[in-house]
Amino acid sequence: MPNTLPTSVDATLETLQRGNYVADRSLATALYLALKLRRPLFLEGEAGVGKTEIAKVLSATLGRRLLRLQCYEGLDVAAAVYEWNYARQMMEIRLAEASGDRDRDTLGADIFSERFLIKRPLLQALEPDLAGAPVLLIDELDRTDEPFEAYLLEVLSDFQVSIPEFGTIRAPEPPIVILTSNRTREIHDALKRRCFYHWVDYPTAERERAILAVKAPQADARLSAQVVGFVQSLRGMDLYKAPGVAETLDWAQALVELNQLELEPAVINDTLGTLLKYQDDIARIQGSEAARILAQVKTELAATTAR
Repeated sequence: MPNTLPTSVDATLETLQRGNYVADRSLATALYLALKLRRPLFLEGEAGVGKTEIAKVLSATLGRRLLRLQCYEGLDVAAAVYEWNYARQMMEIRLAEASGDRDRDTLGADIFSERFLIKRPLLQALEPDLAGAPVLLIDELDRTDEPFEAYLLEVLSDFQVSIPEFGTIRAPEPPIVILTSNRTREIHDALKRRCFYHWVDYPTAERERAILAVKAPQADARLSAQVVGFVQSLRGMDLYKAPGVAETLDWAQALVELNQLELEPAVINDTLGTLLKYQDDIARIQGSEAARILAQVKTELAATTAR
C-alpha cells in the first residue's frame, strides 16, 4: 500500500529525511503546498544541487511509481506523450485486407484503438494506478524547445492529453509533478503560472555537512568539515562552474577511497577532477591557490572548535 501524503510541513521534512534527503524548511514548505493543493512544483537551481533527487525520494518514500521524462533539444510529442505503433497498424490492415472480414470504417476505428497506442511518460502519468498517483519528473525542462513547453500547458493545467484519433485522456487523480530547470534559458511565464516555484540554492555549510553525514557516513568528521569548507570557498570564487552538492559527495567518497583522514595540498591537486569539471577552473585552483584555501579553511575550523 502507498504511504499517505504528508499532512504538514514538518511531516514533509520527515518524509524527505526518510529518503536521506536533507532539505531546508522553505523547500519542504513549497513541496508540502504543491502536494496538498495538487499543483506541479517547478524547481530551478544550479546543476547538482539535488532537484532531481527530490522526485526520486518522493517516489521511494510515498511508494509511488516514478515516471521520468528527460528533456533534450528536439523532444517532441512522439517521444514524450504518445505515438501510434505504425508497424502493428500496417500488419493489422494487411490481415484485414487478406481476410476481407471488416469494412474500411470498422478497420479505421480498430487500428486507432488503445492496443495500438504506445504510451510515453506524460501519458502514462495520467493512467490510474493502484499504488496512487505516480510521481512525474520532467527533468531539465530548459533543454527543450519552446513549442514543447507550450504543449505542456494542457497537461499541467488540466492533467489531460488530447489525441486527435482517439480522444481526450484525463487523469482520474493528478500525478505528483516535479519539473526541474538548470536555467540555461528562461521558462515561459504561462508555464510557470501553472506551477508552484522554488529556487534550490547551494546548501549552507551546516546543511552540507549534514548531507555528507547522511550520504557519506564513512568519511571522517574532520575530513567532512574540511571538504565542506573548501567547497564553500570555491563557490564564492568566479569559476566557470562551481561545484554542486553532487560533486561534494563525489569528492568526499573519492577521498575516503584514498584513505584520507584530512585534506592535504597534494591530494587536493590529484583529485580536483572529481570536484571541478572544467580545465580552466582546475588550473586556477591547483597548486598555491589550493594550499591557500586549505590553510584558510583549517584556520577557520580551528577557531570554530576553540569557541
